Amino acid sequence: MTETIAYFCCVVAFAGFGYKLIQARHTQPRRRMWFLSAFGMCIAGGIMLLTPAMENAVGVEEPIGSLLNLAADLLKIGAMAFAVAFAHSLKLGEGKRIGWHALLSWAVVAAEIALFFLSGSYRVGEHTAAGPGGLGWFVAYNVLFLVYGLISLLTFSIVFARFARHADPGPLRTGLWLLVGGGVSALGWTFWDVDDIYILATTGAVDAGEDTLSAILAALSVGLAGAGATLSVWGPALATPFRLLGTYRTYRRIEPLWAALREAVPGIALDPGPGMPGGVEFALYRRVIEIRDGHLALRPYFDPDLPPVAEAEARKAKIPEARVAATVEAATLAAALVASEAGRRYAPDDVPATYLDEPDIATEAAWLVEVTREFRLQAREFRARTREFRRTARRSR
Repeated sequence: MTETIAYFCCVVAFAGFGYKLIQARHTQPRRRMWFLSAFGMCIAGGIMLLTPAMENAVGVEEPIGSLLNLAADLLKIGAMAFAVAFAHSLKLGEGKRIGWHALLSWAVVAAEIALFFLSGSYRVGEHTAAGPGGLGWFVAYNVLFLVYGLISLLTFSIVFARFARHADPGPLRTGLWLLVGGGVSALGWTFWDVDDIYILATTGAVDAGEDTLSAILAALSVGLAGAGATLSVWGPALATPFRLLGTYRTYRRIEPLWAALREAVPGIALDPGPGMPGGVEFALYRRVIEIRDGHLALRPYFDPDLPPVAEAEARKAKIPEARVAATVEAATLAAALVASEAGRRYAPDDVPATYLDEPDIATEAAWLVEVTREFRLQAREFRARTREFRRTARRSR
């Protein structure tokens, strides 16, 4: 099963990175896309060389068996080098030199080849053993691979995490986080070699192929990196259902506030009939408009002295700054509902509206989600303390 998953991820990676390279040749910097594509293809090739099916196809007799392991490790080093090259290219610009990491990568490749042959390692069934007097060289070979991999993949993950944090929400940000996930999975895959180094140092031999967890981490790394790099290809097909799901979630999240306003002002809601005629996006549009209408209908009941008092109370309660505005809005709405029930007016019916200045539906819906959350969390407290707020406001006049 693990081998099947690994093969599937490798095939997807080869196809996805190859297609991405072809697709982006006229719209993206070619050198940068080569780096990204080479990363995916190298790591996929490194996995494929160590699968049982590949070993059965080419054989594991010496020197083929040991050279197969060397080739797989060199492909993995290449994948790490290309990953960092892509990250530096994205950070520094298309025409900039990669710098120290390119020299380090070539030095590591040369050192790994030298250490491999000095170790005299050879294949024994499903294990690779060090030759006579070569155990120290073979341990050094594996330690160098581990240290280089951790440095490279940590650099890659950090660079892309920084880009992802500052990217605007959308496909680009999602793709960057998928690439970060691929880098983190590859870090786990590389770090798993610690176990192999310990076994090698104590027994003189190590498994030639990937064990189950290592293969899963490698396949996951290829899958996530391939998904992140090719998101522009398959992302639009998933955008619509995810958008509709998010719209429905927003629709349900503002329902408590809408229900409270509808109870106070029943006329704001017209019976839409069963289901959601017009779809969930139209239903959200209606709900936002009805909440706005309820807010407008309650405007004579808003205490003009309450907002600064509610804000002071919110800060006194150490409510996070990002939630203060929504907390004040929820407090004034709760107080207006209480005043409406009591028939207590603070302004004539024709008082000018002071609602949001015609934001788009998405912006207003997001704001109402915040207000509804505060309304649900603190509505009872607001209702209980409304009279206290008003008394404080009167004393401060």
